[in-house]
Amino acid sequence: MKLSPPPLTLGLDVAADAEIVWDLLVRVEEWPRWGPSVSRASVDGGGSRIGPDATGTVWTAIGPAVRFRIDAWQGTGPVRHWSWRVADLPATGHTVRARDGGCRVEMTAPWWAPAYAPVLWWALRRVRALAQDPLATPTR
Repeated sequence: MKLSPPPLTLGLDVAADAEIVWDLLVRVEEWPRWGPSVSRASVDGGGSRIGPDATGTVWTAIGPAVRFRIDAWQGTGPVRHWSWRVADLPATGHTVRARDGGCRVEMTAPWWAPAYAPVLWWALRRVRALAQDPLATPTR
């Protein structure tokens, strides 16, 4: 059995339906709106959403385009989650927990990447702002 420290997890409560937040997190054209390290992304085979085992390319804000693969997926229920590998390295996780009057959105980074915490915090605040502003939230 391989033991490792737990991931770094940050979260915010959002006064919006969990479905709205989840939609922001799974539609790749939305990633640059909330992800400060993403300039654009595409899913292999076309389409606008990631799903189980999806692969694609993400263009970083500060570097080259890199390949990604969704390696964990729970797309239904009161707790939804996805995480990915970027350039074949474990990357961030994204969780939405439905609650009365809204939801909680959480993002995780591997334990060995604590310097990524400010990026996660910024992304969480952007997701909350987009989800709570009806004019900014994309239609499904």
